Amino acid sequence: MQLSKRGFTLVEIILVMAIVLILAAMVVPNLSGRKGQAQRSAAQVDIETNLPAALDLYEIDNGFYPSTDQGLKALIVKSSSSPVPQNWNGPYLKKKSIPSDPWGQNYVYVSPGANNTEEFDLYSLGADGVESDDDIVNWGELE
Repeated sequence: MQLSKRGFTLVEIILVMAIVLILAAMVVPNLSGRKGQAQRSAAQVDIETNLPAALDLYEIDNGFYPSTDQGLKALIVKSSSSPVPQNWNGPYLKKKSIPSDPWGQNYVYVSPGANNTEEFDLYSLGADGVESDDDIVNWGELE
């Protein structure tokens, strides 16, 4: 009885590695841009939905939005600075903390807004952290 020892040849191993590298070369470029896209989407949801909903509840209770000086912190703790919210019924954010944008920076809140004069301007400075074309805003693109 003869036992045959059979394994992979060097050529077979190199061929399999080449196929894996070709597949990786096709897949990786498609995934690499997704992180930035996901961060922008998360910031847009905060700016267009989550934070405005909390700010609208604050405004319904008090008749005005927090001032720029009070900022988004007014959604978490009752402000003692003017205008003092007499009917504050917060915290208005479920997590009881002010969210940062996906890049770890604070959202910029201005009330009354320069662009939304009846309400507020709310935006993220984006990945670069400075006012530029990558900013995510609640009124359109910065010019």
